[in-house]
Amino acid sequence: MIKSFQISIDTGGTFTDCIATDNFGTEYRCKILSNSSIRGEVIENISANKFKVKQSWLLKRDILKDYLFLILGHDFQAHVLNFDIQESTLEIDKPIPESLQNQVFSFALTANEEAPVLGARLITETALDEQFPPIEMRIGSTKGTNALLEMKGAKTAFIVTKGFKDLLVIGNQARPDIFALNIIRPEPLYDVVIEIEEQIDSLGNIVQSLVLEENSLVESLKNQGVESIAICLKNAYRNNIHEKQLQTVLKKNFQFVNISTELSPQIKFVNRAETTVVNAYLAPIISNYLQNITDKLPNQSLKVMTSAGSLVKSNAFYPKDSLFSGPAGGVVGASVIAQEANKQHFIAFDMGGTSTDVARFDGNFEYQFSQQIGNAQIFSPSLAIETVAAGGGSICTYDGYKLSVGPESAGSNPGPACYGAGGPLTITDVNLLLGRLDATQFSIPVFVEKAEARLQEILQNANFQIDREEVLEGFRAIANEKMAETVRKISITKGYDTQDYALVAFGGAGGLHACGIANLLKINTILLPKDAGILSAFGISKAKVERFSEASVLQNFDKSFTNKLEKHFLDLEIEVKEKLQNDGIYDDKIEIKSRLLYLRFKGQDSSIEIEWVDFERVIDNFKEKYTSIFGHWVENRLIEVESIRVIGSEKTEVSNNINAETTILDYYTPKPSHFINAWVGGKYDSVPVYIRENLTFGAKITGFALLLDRFSTAVIENNWEFTLDEFGTGHITKTQVISENPFMNEVTQLELFTNRFMAIAENMGVLLQRTSLSVNVKERLDFSCALLDADAELIANAPHIPVHLGSLGVCVRSVLKYLPIEKGDVVITNHPKYGGSHLPDVTLISSVFSHENQLIGYVVNRCHHSEIGGIRPASMPPYSQNLAEEGVVIPPMYLVKNGEIRWEEIRNVLTIAKYPTRSVGENLADLNAALAANRNGEIALQNLVKNYGLSNVHFYMNRLKTYSTQKMKERLQNFGIGTYEAEEYLDVSSENKEIYPLKVKVQIAQNECKIDFSGSAKTHSGNLNANIAIVNSVVVYVLRLLLNEKIPLNDGILKAVNIIIPEKSILNPDFPDNVEKCPAVVGGNVEVSQRLTDTLLKAFGIVACSQGTMNNFLFGNSKFGYYETICGGSGAGEGFAGTSGVHTHMTNTRITDAEVMELRYPVYLNRFEIRENSGGNGAFKGGNGIIREVTFLEEVDVSLLRQHQEQQPYGINGGENGRVGKHILTKLDGTTLISNEFAAQKGDKLTIWTPGGGGFGKA
Repeated sequence: MIKSFQISIDTGGTFTDCIATDNFGTEYRCKILSNSSIRGEVIENISANKFKVKQSWLLKRDILKDYLFLILGHDFQAHVLNFDIQESTLEIDKPIPESLQNQVFSFALTANEEAPVLGARLITETALDEQFPPIEMRIGSTKGTNALLEMKGAKTAFIVTKGFKDLLVIGNQARPDIFALNIIRPEPLYDVVIEIEEQIDSLGNIVQSLVLEENSLVESLKNQGVESIAICLKNAYRNNIHEKQLQTVLKKNFQFVNISTELSPQIKFVNRAETTVVNAYLAPIISNYLQNITDKLPNQSLKVMTSAGSLVKSNAFYPKDSLFSGPAGGVVGASVIAQEANKQHFIAFDMGGTSTDVARFDGNFEYQFSQQIGNAQIFSPSLAIETVAAGGGSICTYDGYKLSVGPESAGSNPGPACYGAGGPLTITDVNLLLGRLDATQFSIPVFVEKAEARLQEILQNANFQIDREEVLEGFRAIANEKMAETVRKISITKGYDTQDYALVAFGGAGGLHACGIANLLKINTILLPKDAGILSAFGISKAKVERFSEASVLQNFDKSFTNKLEKHFLDLEIEVKEKLQNDGIYDDKIEIKSRLLYLRFKGQDSSIEIEWVDFERVIDNFKEKYTSIFGHWVENRLIEVESIRVIGSEKTEVSNNINAETTILDYYTPKPSHFINAWVGGKYDSVPVYIRENLTFGAKITGFALLLDRFSTAVIENNWEFTLDEFGTGHITKTQVISENPFMNEVTQLELFTNRFMAIAENMGVLLQRTSLSVNVKERLDFSCALLDADAELIANAPHIPVHLGSLGVCVRSVLKYLPIEKGDVVITNHPKYGGSHLPDVTLISSVFSHENQLIGYVVNRCHHSEIGGIRPASMPPYSQNLAEEGVVIPPMYLVKNGEIRWEEIRNVLTIAKYPTRSVGENLADLNAALAANRNGEIALQNLVKNYGLSNVHFYMNRLKTYSTQKMKERLQNFGIGTYEAEEYLDVSSENKEIYPLKVKVQIAQNECKIDFSGSAKTHSGNLNANIAIVNSVVVYVLRLLLNEKIPLNDGILKAVNIIIPEKSILNPDFPDNVEKCPAVVGGNVEVSQRLTDTLLKAFGIVACSQGTMNNFLFGNSKFGYYETICGGSGAGEGFAGTSGVHTHMTNTRITDAEVMELRYPVYLNRFEIRENSGGNGAFKGGNGIIREVTFLEEVDVSLLRQHQEQQPYGINGGENGRVGKHILTKLDGTTLISNEFAAQKGDKLTIWTPGGGGFGKA
């Protein structure tokens, strides 16, 4: 009988893992380098071309003839003549250089085939001149991911609707890091962009037919050497006729032509375009890679693993769907292991070298249908996997005050310090130095002394006595907490209790940290697979062929729609069955696994997955799931079907292995292989080491112990016990409830508590975004969440909108002088007198008390409501003269008192004002979401106190502020003692052209700093008035830019400076009780905040002026209000150019996607592109602004609030100024209008040009 093989291979960045079985049931495993080589070491020279070698190839016969022989670090090459298995001698076809003879050196062997082919040769023992036996191969690969990271894809052309050539350069306009002056965005993947004249509206109607000069288009693409084409046209999700026409034309001349709607039919122009470009960029690379494999395996079956944990035939595979195939394989493998152990609920914990992947399993896989790749969001089905930058290679540092772990990684080159290549101290080194890794078990030489040397460097830099082991344990604890927090994101923050789950630990380092993670999460059972180090390959071997079909629906969900819904599902079922048949699955082997609805409230962005059964049960299930996730339900709101999906797969054979929990009657205690010295329980001790392959069913090991296999190490901690089941899976169970060491040193605890405080604020933000209804919060992310201490001082602020950041502490302290906030109270306000910014920004403040009724602190959020009344729709009138004209003014009042929500009172406030809100329903819905976010923060802070004690929590709140003050003072002193001054002038629209200066004087003396805004303009007669809260936001933001360290924004930073703000000035006006006598502030918040930031930065002289405006654009009528801010150019600095088409400084809101905007509002978006040459020239050029153009489809009132339409954004050090912004309304009759406030008619067109940034240095 001929031997045949099923081989499953996972190719990672460094190693390729292979698992196989033959038709006789024999199992095979091997690990090779992903560069398709195997390595060995010459340990003895027999002759100049024959050597005795040390190797771990596990060959039973010689298959290495004609392999290329390479000496590492040398350019010598030869070919292998033969390899003697018994003697482990290798002979090559020419002598090695004399300088290497009689030397010990490392070498590699390769045939320059793809890594899966080499893996198959080693497993099947097939030589280069032999034919392979029958093979069914399954592969998962990082080939696509690596090509993206290394920018090594195909030369790609991007074809897009005219007016959107810069769509993927601008993206969502947000900058990745709000505290970066040098804003770094990835370069586009395409080399060529071509705009096509065509227009389809949001209903799918053809407004302008496709204008195409076929010959010149094809010739242009060929002349530019284009290999692959990505086509994405606006609103093609509604009607893809133009995409299809382009595809038909170009397919005649190009092999790789990708259209967006074949890859995903979902709404969102940017995401679909990013998806299409990514797929086109990778298609030739992946096609060539798969062809190289199939060429070597003639007539063999090759299937590819997808990010969704399923297999597809290699010829029906989209590269975009493979980017997370490795992690997906691990989750599939974990599901098999867990179900064998009768565990239907588990957390997959995959810890590798640079990152850790976690996923939750509740009887079924959880999917997500868009995923983040760098800064891009692409449409691709994948298992819901969360990643944190914490792995064995995470770099461990100490700044003199606290320890930190990651997010930077040492990677594979130079790698951890113990690799001996000059790398930094990492978590791998920490485990090695603590005796949690056995140096003899590494597959490469390791040097403990190199790791120790890096540790000693850290200890010598400490400014006080600190124990070596305390530092090591501190690093380990910080890494554990980071990874545990990632698990909480996929469980506790979504309403799932981790105590109900087992932890399946795998990856090279998963077993090292599993017990520590489980302790933090109160998990009592850990499963340790026998193939823990290569579980992704194991998962690929167990994966099924599975296919998805989806359709964008965007219809209201009511009973009358259910018949149409059934037809939609039947159409998708036909489509999914055809895909499976093409994959070789026969009809009787196909099953429809799921029919899924994606529901949301009308106006929301995020949807919830619900299995389709019937109308009533779907509504009940949606309500139950919505309430469990978000903590509330929204009454009287239309429910919308965003999309539907059908998942089909090959039928699964029921395994006889999965049965009731195995009971082991006869345990035995194995004998340790050896002992090593490890730090356990506060002292060094001799601990037993066990070899996994030597254990059999029923083995029991009591911690503390190490468990080693060929590919990974596990630590069984004290109070944990390991047993081995009949499937070879280890069960590590808690024998005693314990907590992590509460007496860790301050430098560790400070980092741990800093991360905990940040996690509370960040998780509040995640919940708020998911639960809100308005586009402003959901898509534009115009909100902020914060944690304050018992003194109402800011402790942690999730990095959302900078203009909110420093003002929340001022707001809460002001409110507390006016109104007490007791247990169970939530106060609401938007009044600038009490630290509000402008009226659309509504703040909710919740007091947080411990279970013993002691005040812990406050949780706060501030959300921008796009409509809150006023004289103009969208509540931001350009020419407001007093506060009342800008909308409903909410003085501090109780939204919740003693736990009772006062909905009627707030409804009355919103609706009976002189200029009431036009969208009270949306206001109340977003307030509900804000309450849920505060409640989430309240519970998290109470749990923190429950776990660590109130005194500890308060101590580290204060310690974080003190630490921040010290770091800020050090930075200011290093900046240099002296006086730094600057002055800028606001654009003004008053007829008398009165001058409105912004002045600042920064005086840095020994150990103190004063920032004085005296000389700034008096109170503005219009709305360009800021307040103390806004000035605080500006100062703390600029100080954090100067600091340039990863410190949570907190009031400790402000304690390093003394701020002087003149009374009755534009920065600190009086607010009388009568709101009609209060100065207007809307421009002060959005525009003066930007101008003041640039003024303060000008004094420090570190960067040129940014666009210096938020370019506020508003339109609406009695039915709706819409608001957006528009990006521009950032300023250049020493060593870097400005960035084009990006938000700067005090805002970072996202732009509404073009297709979403057109679907929800009566406009066409005609252009959104870079405004070339608008940035200032210089040695480093300023970033360019953008051009945005809309056509209105019904009568609307339009408002614009902008700066730098008169004053140019300054350049510095000889750099030139950026160009000013402008806007023009072109009427349907061809006449034009330039105004900040006007009524637009149907067909009128508004064009907005935004300012560029200033240049740095003489050109």
